[in-house]
Amino acid sequence: MEVESGWLDRLRERLGEQVSVSLGDLNAHAHDEGTPYTFMPGAVVFAGSEADVLATLAVAREEQVSVTPWGAGTSLEGAALPMPGGLSLDLSGLDTVGEVDAVGLTVTVGPGVRRLALNRRLRPHGLFFPVDPGADASLGGMAATNASGTTTVRYGGMRENVAVLRVALMDGRVLTLGSEARKSSSGYALKQLFIGSEGTLGVITSLTLRLHPLPPATASVQLAFPDVASAVLASVTARGLGVTPERLEFVDAATVRAVNRHRSRHDPEAPTLWAEVAGRDAADVGAGLAGLSEAAELHGGVVVGEAHTPEAQGDLWAARHGVFDALRAAWPGHATRIGDVCVPLSALAGTAALVLRLLDEQDLTAPLVGHIGDGNLHLLMHAPPGDTEAWSRIDHVLHELAAHAIAVGGTCTGEHGVGLRKRAYLRAEHGDALDVMRDLKALFDPHGLLNPGKVVGDPGWLPGDGRLS
Repeated sequence: MEVESGWLDRLRERLGEQVSVSLGDLNAHAHDEGTPYTFMPGAVVFAGSEADVLATLAVAREEQVSVTPWGAGTSLEGAALPMPGGLSLDLSGLDTVGEVDAVGLTVTVGPGVRRLALNRRLRPHGLFFPVDPGADASLGGMAATNASGTTTVRYGGMRENVAVLRVALMDGRVLTLGSEARKSSSGYALKQLFIGSEGTLGVITSLTLRLHPLPPATASVQLAFPDVASAVLASVTARGLGVTPERLEFVDAATVRAVNRHRSRHDPEAPTLWAEVAGRDAADVGAGLAGLSEAAELHGGVVVGEAHTPEAQGDLWAARHGVFDALRAAWPGHATRIGDVCVPLSALAGTAALVLRLLDEQDLTAPLVGHIGDGNLHLLMHAPPGDTEAWSRIDHVLHELAAHAIAVGGTCTGEHGVGLRKRAYLRAEHGDALDVMRDLKALFDPHGLLNPGKVVGDPGWLPGDGRLS
């Protein structure tokens, strides 16, 4: 791809060898893990400091070049895809980890720090960072998409677990947002605005995270049910009984079957809940397990596995953690697309029933999994990449699911973000507030250079090929 030499020369004057146009680097930043699109940037900047970020933004502002922040590339909705010929700003080099505050339970990290590496650093202090989206994502990317995951039912997502955010704006200012104090009534909640903005308003250059003590005692349980509705209702009942698990996860029978084959396991091939409970001691843990068992029995469920040691819990959870790899192995050569909605707990059973009906009507197979404790359902659609007829039916199912989630008071994206593919639902979900979001985008980024087209952009527009098919 031919790149305008003026801005590229200016970038190299400021950042030298941190600017790359090698084909390998361009290709590595041209696609993500969840969309079929490939958009080749004109250059990649490997930032190593906040000053590098500001220098990149200065050249982009003066030369009117688009900039898309890049963390680990684990986005599933196209949030990190660059504009063709624009800049991909790689923040993986901002990977410092500050001193752990064991009293205030915080640590300040660069946006390029990966969550697994951080938790390895924290474990000797008896602490951990709880947000677990599954992928080994960067902390900056997790904040940019307001990531959540398996532990959200207990600890919340990124908005609840970022104390302070430092953000570079396109105009050259750097804002420090939030406070390490546990509460504040001071000013507008700008920190919350940037968390989940997917790099469309500014570039995150550091985060102060809230940490949590490692639980003294934990145990896990696996519960099998006669049907999907029973499993879903049991998850809601457990919450009503006062059980607050560390994790509460659901998979359907087809998913268990796929994992059994992929991992040579022998788990009952039935709709299944996995749960982890924690407490100060064995008595606390026992009470949590008893509540889960009671909820299961009320809906025809049975305990099919229980684990109290870290090793046994790891084995128990292996089936849940191996879902994505097992599904890819079950349908080799198929492309995948994951539906991601979140609904109020009162609408959860009805939403699961709708999913099963839609799949039956469209003659599709798609495993249903979810962070069921907080109403977050994932539908793992799959088909050969070139089967346009199958993908049309898949699009119909995912559209109906997103529209239903909004209609019952939920959201079209529980944790994967908006990116390119969920933009079509923002008007239905937010109404006139979408116009205010666009006003804010214009305020922070008047020339539309920061991650153009994402989140609040035209839902029918894709960079490079005009309209969204």
